[in-house]
Parts: sequence; structure tokens; C-alpha cells
Amino acid sequence: MGRVTMEESLRPQSLMLTFLGDQVLGRDVCVYSGSVIDVFARAGVGEQATRSTLTRMVQRGLLRRQREGRRMYFGLTEHSAAVLRDGERRIWQTGAVNRQWDGTWTLLGFSLPESWQRQRHDLRSKLTWSGFGPLFSGLWIAPGEVDVSELVAELGLAAHVKVFRAHADTGTDIAAMIEETWELTELAARYEAFVRRWQPWETELPDADDALALRLLLQAEWLRIIRRDPRLPVVHLPDDWPAEGAEKTFRRVHERLTPLADASAERLLDLLPVRPDQA
Repeated sequence: MGRVTMEESLRPQSLMLTFLGDQVLGRDVCVYSGSVIDVFARAGVGEQATRSTLTRMVQRGLLRRQREGRRMYFGLTEHSAAVLRDGERRIWQTGAVNRQWDGTWTLLGFSLPESWQRQRHDLRSKLTWSGFGPLFSGLWIAPGEVDVSELVAELGLAAHVKVFRAHADTGTDIAAMIEETWELTELAARYEAFVRRWQPWETELPDADDALALRLLLQAEWLRIIRRDPRLPVVHLPDDWPAEGAEKTFRRVHERLTPLADASAERLLDLLPVRPDQA
């Protein structure tokens, strides 16, 4: 079977974070840049793009450097480790299907001056990332109890935002509200495309040294999809909602690739312990 390469919409930084979460998180090690370049080349990312991604992530505080002789190694910062731990929770604990919803919604209302177009755009972007959808223009809603205090404080909008917990009144058509508020068709299409792309690997195996890159692509694409999913209560979603089937495909392919990927990592990766002065 032909090699799966990185999707156009998947940024090298996303793949880099997935790689580091897989190989570095929780191990107090850093990885040689040449090892990263080798693995990324197998995922269809060129050397220059990989080097540029490493440099940008250092500048953004997501990576730190550790020089050993003439070689440069890269490790995690506290910020990137926190991002990766959240990603781990989303993949392996929270999951893609919300069956435990207790009927609670988080409502967030905001009123910003007309001239604050940038602030309005930033707030809407972060609310979307946090699972909210626009119930009305200045009133957004998300399933469950969502803590937005850090988000609001970061934007400096605490004086312009009000947050409530709520339950729908009897007779409210929640399924209709969900369809009006979120782009379900677009979200379902992402899950369906993921299954089409990865289901063949449930029965096929890659070349040994491609397995690590393939597993990284699998994880990065899956995390990108579920991070965009507001985890709406499955009881109010269409009967043929594709998230559960896509999650099964992800887990089966991941399990199938893992023995080869782990062996590949042993062969391909040059790792060093983090120096005490770098910890």
C-alpha cells in the first residue's frame, strides 16, 4: 500500500507536537534534530520545513534547545507539556463521543464596542476552539460546564463577558438548536474523511521504518478533528453520527501500528536525558 502523507490542512507544528508528545513527554529527554528530520521526511515534510518549524517553536516558547557537542537537541517547555497533556486527555480519556452529558449548558454573553473588531474576532475564535457555538450574535453556548475564566482573562474582556450554567426548559427542541448552532455536516464530513483515509490500514502494515511516521500522522489528524468537535451530547445527534466509528478506526489502526512504530523509534531516534541545568 502507498505511503500516507501529511494532509494539506495539517500544519508541521501540529505534527511536531504530536511527535514530542509521543516520544518526549514525561520522559525527561530531548531529541536530536537529525532524528526529527528523518522521521518527518518519511511523513512527507521536507528538511527545510522541519528546521523552520523547530526554530519557530523555540521562538514561541514551545520548545527549548540543548546543545551536545555539535548536535542540537530539542525538548519541551512547561507550556508545550501542558498542551500535550491536554491532547492526551482528549484522545485517551475524554474521547470523541459524549455519552455522560448531564443536561447542563454553559452560556456566555458578551457585549463589545463596535470598534473592537479584533477583540470580537479573537473571542469568537477562542470560544469556537472551546466548544461554543453562537446561539445568538452575542450569546454563545457549549455543552457541559466549561471554564472560560482563563480565556476571558487572557483577552482582557472580563468586564464585557457574563457566564451562566443553564438547563433547557421542557419542550425545547435541543436537536434542532444544535443543528442551528453548529455546523454538523462539516464536522461529520471530517470524521467520514478520516475513516476513508485510515480504514485500509486496519488490515495493512507499512514498511517497518515508516510505521513511526504513519502513527504520528494518524494521531495528529485525529487530535485535529476532536479538538474541533464541541462534544455535543450524542443523545441529541443524528442516529448515524460518525464519531464512534471514526474513533474505533483510530484505535484499531493505532494498536496495529504501535509495535512497529515503537521498534522504529528505537532504531531511528537519538534521545538524551535533559541536563539538570535545562530542567
